[in-house]
Amino acid sequence: MKLCDFHTHTFYSDGDFSPVELVRRAMVSGCSVIGIADHVGAGGIERLVREIAADCELVNKHWDIEALPSVELTHVPPGAIAELAATAKAAGAAYVAVHGETLVEPVEPGTNLAAVRCRDVDYLCHPGPITPEEAKIAAENDVFLEISARRGHCLSNGHVARIARAASARLLVGSDAHGGDGFLTPEFAEQVLAGAGLDADEIAVCGENAELLLQRIRARIAQR
Repeated sequence: MKLCDFHTHTFYSDGDFSPVELVRRAMVSGCSVIGIADHVGAGGIERLVREIAADCELVNKHWDIEALPSVELTHVPPGAIAELAATAKAAGAAYVAVHGETLVEPVEPGTNLAAVRCRDVDYLCHPGPITPEEAKIAAENDVFLEISARRGHCLSNGHVARIARAASARLLVGSDAHGGDGFLTPEFAEQVLAGAGLDADEIAVCGENAELLLQRIRARIAQR
């Protein structure tokens, strides 16, 4: 499968690497499309998107990889998600991710629901104990749900896959890479999806979903 990873972090939030080094390491691991979605709240959205976008422009000019500037709205009050997502899009974010209700962090209940209801949110990361109703809304609003490769966040992958399957919600695999050992390879991405209970056809559909999100992002960028 063509490897698109829309969930990585640099030292602008809590990762180890600069955007340029992160892109280089992802490229060597076999990634074709890399989204840099650093953690953010209300402060600094415009600055963060501007700085990451500058490095993405640089590497896209010189390397055979597509790098995309984004944000991950993290531990923000659910009632603020719509406003902050709109702010990020206006600032030039290629897409907007939300830090979902993972089992291993005290994310406020209601975050998943607010994310899937928001038209400016593209991607709900590690949604933990997502409900059938939330997955149905995600499917209706074309919000992609993550199968996570990250330790801890991956504990609910089987549940997420089962609930998403029943709701016909779209799944993606994401690394949530912060450091040197967190990057996906195409082979490991498929293993993570298989470990969540997806069969070969469903794994192929995840690759198609990544391409759908990428085409949405490209169309959005072209309209700016």
